[in-house]
Order: sequence, then C-alpha cells, then structure tokens
Amino acid sequence: MKRRDLLLGLGAGCLALKGIQLRAAPASDTRFLLVFLRGAYDCAQTLVPYASADYREARPTLALPPPRPGDPAATLALDGNWGLNPVLKESLMPLWDKKQLAFIPFFGTADASRSHFETQARMEMGEAPVGQRSGFLNRLVQAVGDARPVAFSVQPPLILQGSRPVPNLSLKRAGPSRIAPRQAELLNQLYRGQALETQVREGLQAQKEMTEEARQNIDQNAPGSSGFEQEARKVARLMNQRYTMGFLDIGGWDTHINQAQRLDLALKSLGSGLAAFAQEMGSAWDRTMVVVLSEFGRTFLENGNGGTDHGHGSTAWVLGGALRGGRILGEQVPVDRGHLFQDRDFPVLNEYRAVLGGLFKGLYGLTSTQLAQVFPGGKITDLGLV
Repeated sequence: MKRRDLLLGLGAGCLALKGIQLRAAPASDTRFLLVFLRGAYDCAQTLVPYASADYREARPTLALPPPRPGDPAATLALDGNWGLNPVLKESLMPLWDKKQLAFIPFFGTADASRSHFETQARMEMGEAPVGQRSGFLNRLVQAVGDARPVAFSVQPPLILQGSRPVPNLSLKRAGPSRIAPRQAELLNQLYRGQALETQVREGLQAQKEMTEEARQNIDQNAPGSSGFEQEARKVARLMNQRYTMGFLDIGGWDTHINQAQRLDLALKSLGSGLAAFAQEMGSAWDRTMVVVLSEFGRTFLENGNGGTDHGHGSTAWVLGGALRGGRILGEQVPVDRGHLFQDRDFPVLNEYRAVLGGLFKGLYGLTSTQLAQVFPGGKITDLGLV
C-alpha cells in the first residue's frame, strides 16, 4: 500500500465521535473553513437583486417577490437593493442581524469557459503556474506554518493537494474497516519510528473505533445521517478540538431544469447546516471564519425548462464570529441588462484570489511574499472582513 493512499484513506470513520478522544487545541487558534458548492449555484436566487426590474423581467417564473410585510414567500430585505431568499430566514438572518454574515456579489474567476471541471480546477489551484499541480489551501497551510488542515470530501480534493500531507475524512457513514487487526499491527510496526508514525497510528485507531460503532448501530437498527445539519455539527466538533483549517464540498447545484423547488431545498439544507456549525463551535466561533463559494454563477435569464444555465459571476458568502459583517461588500454595478457579461451573466468584479488573499492577510498576518506563494501573480484586495 502506498503511503499517500494509506494516509488519504485512513480515518473515514473519524466523524463518528462516540468514544473518540480529541486533542485539545490552543485557545488562540484561528479556524477557517472553505465550503465549495460544486455545480455552480444560482446566486441571483440566493442574494436576490429585488430592486432590479430587469431581474423580474428576465425570470418570469423564477423571480422571487420583493419584500412585503407578512408575505412568507417574499425576499428578505438586507439593504435597498439586495435581499435574502426567504428559505434562509430561520438559519442565516440571525447571523446577518449579529453582523456575522456578509455577501460579496460579482465574485469569481476570469475563466469564462463555463466548464465545471476546468473552472473548479483553476480555482482550486489558485491559478498556479502550468506544471505546478498544487492547491492553494495546501500552499496556505505551508505559509501559515502551524495550521492543522483537513478535507471533508468523498475524494481528496485538488485544493489541498501538494507537498504538505493532508488527511481526508469522509462525511458519510463508513462501514466496517477493510484493514484487519493483523494488517493494522503490521502497518504500525512498519511506520514505527518514521515521520508518518503518528498519522498512521491515529488513522488506524479511528478506523477501529468507527468499525465498533458501526457494528453497534447496525445492531440497534440506528438510522443513517439525517442530512447536512448533522454532518456540519460533526465538522464543527472536529474543527473545534482537532483541526484549524478545513475544506468541505457539496454537490448538486447544477440546476438546468425545474430549479425553484430543488434550489430552495438545497439552500435550506445548507443554511441550517451553517447555522448548526456556528452553534456547535461554541466560544471558538468568535475566532472562526467560513467562506462559501462556487466555481461560477448561472445565467441571469431563466431558460425554457424552468432553470438556469452555466454563467460567470457568482456571489461568495462569508460567515464568522470574527467577521465585520452585516454588509454587501466589494465592487458592484447595477443589476440590469446593460451591465451583464456577454449579455447573459453577472460580471466578475471581485476576483476570488484578491478577496481571499485580503482575508488571509487579516486572519493570519501573512506578508506580501507569503501571499504571493499562496496566489502566484494575484492581487490583494482588503474588503475589511476582519
């Protein structure tokens, strides 16, 4: 078994927390979680440009009603131009009211291919030079120095690939370990005294404990995961006590057909999960920052199938107890047909590397040289998030 495969495969069951003793993290640690919505979510149905007449004309069946007192289906006004999808009222509006939530519209990359694969890869690598296949979060880990990173993904994501080994823990309930006790002992012996001894030992122990809990749950006919809220609480407990920098991706945001109900359900689940994450972090929420982004946005005009197609500019979300939120941030233009990119999409005015670079500078005190290592050739924009 290759060392890399072993490290990335171990510990899929680490999220079953019963009986697992987690190492306590120093109280001064900053937590950062990046949530990637794969599939290009429709930002115009999330942060709604309700004051735009062109928005309602371009989306005759999808457009949400403007703010109206007593109407549960109406947009929730955030300022005079933008509002929040009402399915997020219970989960995210309390964070907005506490100034622990902000939005950055017209956000994204210069890539205009509208290809999920190409744009995701470009963003995850942070525009790294050709031939350098490493993710910008891996380079950030190296720049910060004492970060304890983790990915919560089905497969090891590109964004955390690089010279620093990073564990990948699946959020899905795992079955019995495929590593027999004798094999585990041989692996422990093989890596004893080696640089990877601690990672191997902890991964094998987590697999053992996960196997035992899975066996008990099967015996008790216990139900499986109830959704993203439960998964988000598991992520929070791990980041509260063991890891300080995390990555989480969520699929299912490609809404070409019958978008309205599908998107509402996905947004409601995402919002409740993020609110649960904030709650579960406890006092550590005060030094936590969460960024939610997607590879690109969707078309301003709805299509003939009650959906939207691949677009360009998107909207990033930023959440956290340390955030100076309650604001719509970044460069903006009026939301009308005259300001669309290629007459179909939101333009990108707030380049993702510039925004994230400014955030990382504020969170970690990185120098210009360090930021250039994270985002080669990128420019930094300080939006005053911290």
